Amino acid sequence: MPIWNPWHGCTKISPGCARCYMYRIDARHGVDSTRVVKTAQFDLPERRKKDGSYAWLPEGGSAGVCFTSDFFHPDADVWRPEAWAMMRERRDVFFSFLTKRPERFFEGLPGDWGMGYPNVSVTCTCENQKMADERLPLFLELPLRHKGIICEPMLGPVDLSPYLEKYGEDIDSVGCGGESGPNARTLHFDWVVALKARCDDFEVPFYFHQTGARLFKDGRLYHIPRRLQHIQAKKAFVDLM
Repeated sequence: MPIWNPWHGCTKISPGCARCYMYRIDARHGVDSTRVVKTAQFDLPERRKKDGSYAWLPEGGSAGVCFTSDFFHPDADVWRPEAWAMMRERRDVFFSFLTKRPERFFEGLPGDWGMGYPNVSVTCTCENQKMADERLPLFLELPLRHKGIICEPMLGPVDLSPYLEKYGEDIDSVGCGGESGPNARTLHFDWVVALKARCDDFEVPFYFHQTGARLFKDGRLYHIPRRLQHIQAKKAFVDLM
């Protein structure tokens, strides 16, 4: 999927942030990950060729947004209105992004948002039960046409039953996955199975995205190379997609 990172950098706010891949990559290049800066591709969606056609995704399609930041980070407040405007302009592109800050959703929200732009999807990340119970009651009430939940990196068992029962028809999907990197925390496959079972109960699509570097399954700890983590997740059981 094409990625649009209008700004880069973030600050850690919960346990799931502790070993974020962005900090690991930035450290190799001597970059300060905590400094949120506008990137050179900020205006990427609206760039045009000489003939007036869009240079990026000229045929439309899907794109991920802010994979090296949080779209609702407070340091990006000054740029967010323009980012929303570009998403509104590019109605031919379906934009998706993750957030750990649903409480900041209304900061800089465009006046014509209504119940949401049909080409924007927001997914709330909940790495453990505590974060699910803090974030989801707020997130699931937000005016969004498309919303999802992801438990990644999944740091413990997460029971979403109360939220799936109340909001299941409004949730596009639930996903989970492990943590990558040399110091990855272990994902227990039993947690994944239990989460999938609850999604099945309420007929909400479920996706096991990746095993992470350390997966405990059937009494054994597996060390899985990065290149195989998505493949092994699919082999673990057939996900609903």
